[in-house]
Parts: sequence; C-alpha cells; structure tokens
Amino acid sequence: MNEFKELYNGDLFRYGTDKIGRWTRKFLYYFRKASTCKKKVICYYYRFRYRLISQKHGIEIPRTVSIGKGLFICHPYNITINPNVKIGKNLNIHKGVTIGQENRGKRKGVPCIGNNVWIGINSTIVGKIVIGDDVLIAPNSYVNCDVPSHSVVIGNPCKIIKKNNATEHYIENELID
Repeated sequence: MNEFKELYNGDLFRYGTDKIGRWTRKFLYYFRKASTCKKKVICYYYRFRYRLISQKHGIEIPRTVSIGKGLFICHPYNITINPNVKIGKNLNIHKGVTIGQENRGKRKGVPCIGNNVWIGINSTIVGKIVIGDDVLIAPNSYVNCDVPSHSVVIGNPCKIIKKNNATEHYIENELID
C-alpha cells in the first residue's frame, strides 16, 4: 500500500464509521496528499486545497510535520504545530494546542512526541523535549520537560504522574501494528 493510503486510512479508522464529518475527511485527505505528493504539478493543487481548509479552521499544521497514522483532531480550531516536530501514531489533539520551538537555553529546539498521546484543550508543548508513549496531557498544561512513557501531565509548571494505561478510554480505535 502506498504511503498516502496507509496514513489516510489509518486516520479515518480512528474516527470510526459514523463519527467523521465532511470537513474532517477533507482536511485529512488534503493534509496527507500535500505531505506525501511526489508529482510536482499535482502537488500545487493539493497544497492549495490544504491551505484553504487549514485557514478556514485556523489549523497551522505544516505539511512538513511528521505525524504517524491515526491522527485524530477532536476540535479543529486554533491548533499550531512547528514544522519540525515529529509525532508518532495515534495522536489525539484538541483545539487551542500549541506545539512549538524554544529559541534559547538548554531546550532550544522542538518536541518529539511518541505514540498514543492525548493532548488536551489549550495545552502548550515547547522545547527540545521527548514525550514518551501512552501519555495524557491534561487541558491547559504547559509542558517544557521530558515526559516518560505511561504518564499523565497536569498544570503549569508541568507535574508528571506515573500511570500505566494513561490514555485508556481516551484514545479510541487505536491502531496496532
């Protein structure tokens, strides 16, 4: 299966058959097409369509962002992600989330986010940090430190609570390889 089909079908699977709206289907389609397109002429079309739908919903996810299959956008507004961020599979992201770069100090750079991560409303993740697998980031959290796998992150400054199956019942229709 080609890269586009694998990523797009993985995204659609996460939504289930009856939960996906028309805008979401279009957004995911054009995001994945713009990210994986190889033919220069047709790429312009996909990038243009992706830019239109992104601007309409206030989503700033550059096509250069590396996001594994199973992207689930719960509320589509005011999401901003730095173009150099790397994200694993089965990501749930909510409105108002910022995943960005820190420009100075020991954490200068962008985050690397693992698999099965749930990011709550208005959370901010910045700096050259690593967020492990199976991590739940609570709404309104500010994360600027490494987060081990199987953890819940709350507050500002972030407080890390170890918890096995942290995203259980939060990440539905999880893709398993």
